Amino acid sequence: MSPPTAEHRVEFLRHPHPGYPHLTAWGIRIEGTDLRVLVAEATRALWSRELDEDDDTPQEREEFLLRQHAPLHLDDDADGARARAHFLGDAPPDLRDRDPGALCLLGCSCGIDACWPLLATVRVTATEVAWSGFYQPHRPNWGELPLGPYVFPRPAYDEALAAPVPLIQDPLAPLLGEG
Repeated sequence: MSPPTAEHRVEFLRHPHPGYPHLTAWGIRIEGTDLRVLVAEATRALWSRELDEDDDTPQEREEFLLRQHAPLHLDDDADGARARAHFLGDAPPDLRDRDPGALCLLGCSCGIDACWPLLATVRVTATEVAWSGFYQPHRPNWGELPLGPYVFPRPAYDEALAAPVPLIQDPLAPLLGEG
């Protein structure tokens, strides 16, 4: 018998896209922490093997980690149906990987989501939504990132998707000297 799975809390956010304020972004918080912060922590040691510490100040390195991904810009539609479909596993082809169930949860800060995506396997059942197996397809040597798995009760997940938290700016803007 497998151990019981801990349930997590997810929030979806709607705010201006970082760097492209005319676009609307779909951000994510897990247990109140922006997913980009969680990814920064998960990739810190991996990046330290690739980056020369003498090239940047500690603040510049921290900003790099936080800016490596951006919230997704999903085509706006009146009722958010496309975004709901995406986060329930029906992602457009450019925002999924060939691995079954793997889709983009964060995009690239350049504004092209598929350029530097954070991918994870999204499994949806009648009772829960699970995110696991996070990875960066452009860094296969990193393997699976030390992130998750996250299991969300389906009713709470659906509710969060139906009513994303509206924000007037990117919640990380103050950390990035923008707020």
